[in-house]
Amino acid sequence: MKILCVDDEDDIREIAKMSLELDPDIEVATAASGLIALETARSWHPDLIVLDYMMPDMDGPETFARLRADPATNATPIIFMTARAQAVEVAALIELGAATVIPKPFDPLTLASTVRDYL
Repeated sequence: MKILCVDDEDDIREIAKMSLELDPDIEVATAASGLIALETARSWHPDLIVLDYMMPDMDGPETFARLRADPATNATPIIFMTARAQAVEVAALIELGAATVIPKPFDPLTLASTVRDYL
């Protein structure tokens, strides 16, 4: 299965990629911005997208809206990762259409099994 991991922080992106690749059935592509995520999702066709909430230029919710507006990506499950994981914020993201919300910092040893539940 193919997962696109989107985060503007290099360290987070690399840790998430390594964590997901602990599962031999998961192939990971990464994107450092919302714009790169849109391009990668359209050409690579991931089975799931893990999307950071706070990013410069195009934040997670705007990237999410653009992915939903594109017929090539509108049905792809999207999981938000955020340090802003208060109950009200999580509920708003779920209402927006997110599959779930993973709080940062995340557990690298369980990330793959967590996202697998939403495929």
